Amino acid sequence: MKIRFNLLSRLGLSAAFVVVLILSSAGMALAQSSDDGVAATAFSGVVLLFALVIGFAAYLYIALALQTIATKTGTANAWLAWIPIVNIFLMLAVAKKPGWWFLLFLVPLVNIIMSIIVWMAIAEARRKPNWWGILTIVPVVNIVVPGYLAWSD
Repeated sequence: MKIRFNLLSRLGLSAAFVVVLILSSAGMALAQSSDDGVAATAFSGVVLLFALVIGFAAYLYIALALQTIATKTGTANAWLAWIPIVNIFLMLAVAKKPGWWFLLFLVPLVNIIMSIIVWMAIAEARRKPNWWGILTIVPVVNIVVPGYLAWSD
């Protein structure tokens, strides 16, 4: 992201949600099988807090990178990078794609392909090879792509 939820923030929030579900169910199982329900709940809370902090840090990183990209490409309203979902429109503006493409980001699986296409166009707008957009589907590398496009010269 977003949005964005562009791809990274969506993955970060999804991962945090999955962690919460797993830990809450594990905490309930531990609470039922022993007298250490308080310890299991405390552990679940700590892990949840850790996941939320990581997710928030990822969101800040992506928003700052997207704002920097918008500023360097001369796109108006770069501050939109900080508003979830609305930052998709900023990404489309940087990529010089029509605004109705936002609807395609709402369709499951299609949104992954659209995100790749938009990031490829963002890379071209920053005068980088468009294959950098394809790297957004590689799990750890997708963290590096927005930063590279934002802060490399």
